[in-house]
Amino acid sequence: MSLRQPLLRLARYLGASGPPRRLWWSPFLGRIFPVGSWRGQSSRSPAHWNQVVSEAEKIVGYPTSFMSLRCLLSDELSNIAMQVRKLVGTQHPLLTTARGLVQDSRNNLQLRGLVVLLISKAAGPSSVNASCQNYDMVSGIYSCQRSLAEITELIHTALLVHRGIVNLNELQSSDGPLKDMHFGNKIAILSGDFLLANACNGLALLQNTKVVELLASALMDLVQGVYYENSTSAKEDYITSDIGISTWKEQTFLSHGALLAKSCQAAMELAKHDAEVQDMAFQYGKHMAMSHKINSDLQPFIKEKTSDSTTFNLNSAPVVLHQEFLGRDVWIKQIREAQEKGRLDYGKLRETIKAGKGVTSAIDLCRYHGNKALEALESFPPSEARSALENIVFAVTRFS
Repeated sequence: MSLRQPLLRLARYLGASGPPRRLWWSPFLGRIFPVGSWRGQSSRSPAHWNQVVSEAEKIVGYPTSFMSLRCLLSDELSNIAMQVRKLVGTQHPLLTTARGLVQDSRNNLQLRGLVVLLISKAAGPSSVNASCQNYDMVSGIYSCQRSLAEITELIHTALLVHRGIVNLNELQSSDGPLKDMHFGNKIAILSGDFLLANACNGLALLQNTKVVELLASALMDLVQGVYYENSTSAKEDYITSDIGISTWKEQTFLSHGALLAKSCQAAMELAKHDAEVQDMAFQYGKHMAMSHKINSDLQPFIKEKTSDSTTFNLNSAPVVLHQEFLGRDVWIKQIREAQEKGRLDYGKLRETIKAGKGVTSAIDLCRYHGNKALEALESFPPSEARSALENIVFAVTRFS
């Protein structure tokens, strides 16, 4: 049983029967469509992705989605729903977050916990250190590793909630009353802090100082990565900021890769595996997360039907690579040509980028990290769990 059923009550409170009027951000990947010379349905379609996730969940024993959140929020759900209901009619991103939790049709939010469980089962018990033999094990996974997967989900969800905080100084009249937006910020902060507090409590219960250190450093990386993103976008000239792909990869690892990479490593530590196995698990989590992020960045440029008004991140992988190929001066010129009356025409700029080498290079980079993730799995013995981890990589990196 997943959290989806009890959250449907929240959906009715929030009016989540249809899509939100405006997305401030989206943590979810969409389907992949070919562009240019690529033809045919991508394997990253929702139907294929759901099948990959469903088969992986059967391998680890039971659905992973929001197991801990279900337990934590069952009593508070009605109260939270009543509070968040006050935001209906505004454009506060907390509503988008709540709708996304309910309408996660592509099963992206549960990915991190699922990967932690799969890699735990793929590695199995340590053949060198037998001190874990007295631990409870279900479907080849220690109970402490399942707790770690839930903690990883909690931290990720808390981050999503916290990133939905609005800058009140940049509000528009159409966003809603100032007091409602301010109230939404308070709810987002308190809800995110509540999830993080429970994650920290769960970490303490694991009674493993190295695991606590790993997850604490992942939290630090997340905060640092988000700070880099916000500091860049806060600059008045951020559209023309000069950021290379090497810098992009460093910042993206902090904000999107560190949590999964270090959670995979921590799962190996809980099973008392040696440093080499821990490093391979870290490498899989790192490169899998990087492929996942690049795939997300590619969506506005690969989707067959994209509205001209649809915005995209000007520090996303295809844009950064496009800028590197052109050089700063040419990139600034293209930005100016795409501006009309002080506003950026994203549709025009998107076509300009698609005509260059940035999109194809981003696809190559996505596949590169996918191959690195597969290489890390070679040290694990053949098994259903290892095959499921490989299938997740294939689903993210195949574009034809």
